[in-house]
Amino acid sequence: MLCACIDIGTNTTRVLVADAGAGGLTEVFQERAFTQIGRALAHDGRLEPAAIAAVANVVAAQRGRAQEHGAVAVRVVATAAIRGCANRDELAAAVRERAGLAVDVLDGEDEARLAFSGALATMGERPAGTVAVVDVGGGSSEIAVGDASEGVRWWTSIAVGSGSLGAAHAYADPPTEADIAALRTLAAAPFAAVECPQTEVALAVGGSATSLRVLVGPQLTSRTLERALAVLLGAPAAAVAAERGLHPERVRLLPAGILVLEAVARALDQPLWIGCGGLREGVVLALARGLSD
Repeated sequence: MLCACIDIGTNTTRVLVADAGAGGLTEVFQERAFTQIGRALAHDGRLEPAAIAAVANVVAAQRGRAQEHGAVAVRVVATAAIRGCANRDELAAAVRERAGLAVDVLDGEDEARLAFSGALATMGERPAGTVAVVDVGGGSSEIAVGDASEGVRWWTSIAVGSGSLGAAHAYADPPTEADIAALRTLAAAPFAAVECPQTEVALAVGGSATSLRVLVGPQLTSRTLERALAVLLGAPAAAVAAERGLHPERVRLLPAGILVLEAVARALDQPLWIGCGGLREGVVLALARGLSD
């Protein structure tokens, strides 16, 4: 069954169309727009009318493309930036008027559980033991721990992500060593009191993790993360983006994203394998199940 998820995040708004069936999930179409809601939030935590209109227009266009690709149902979800937005109801109303869709604002638990479901569904072979799924987004980071048979048994949501960390400490392009030191301190602090259950394997999902596959391969360790930082310290974002085939905005966010991933890996005491699916895949699976019940 072809279903779609439109995910309004802190940095990007993305659409995924996938075929969800008994055999798993098959991607049909995916697209993103850097809507940068995190940057658009004013000092009072409100989105300006222009930002609301821009996001509503993106969602409307993505709904159209989802339907062009055969999606029979489309669900719009929103994550950390919208959870904390003082006028999120205005955004939801604009999306409903422009795109004809309701916006489901996910709480941290929903986000963690859906990312866990999507990550496991897109693994080639599901692990037999305990798995941690780490979803580092723009405004928050979720960790879910469980297994393939019983699902999530433990989760937490930490209010730090690549966008919010970059907002807390604006860094140069390319970042300096001093920038990295300051970001590392800010990224580590929220995870200092997090006591994660022991796991056999840990998967990282989200835009930062996915982009890092291009720079360092499928596993994130202290060594490979340092290697990625060295690339980002060595040239402006536009140059790195052109050389590696990444979007310049994603490259600008990567230093902060890397340091959040580093903090999560330390909290888990595990290297992180880069997953092939996460929140959007989890939403599509849940939507397809609901339609087939």
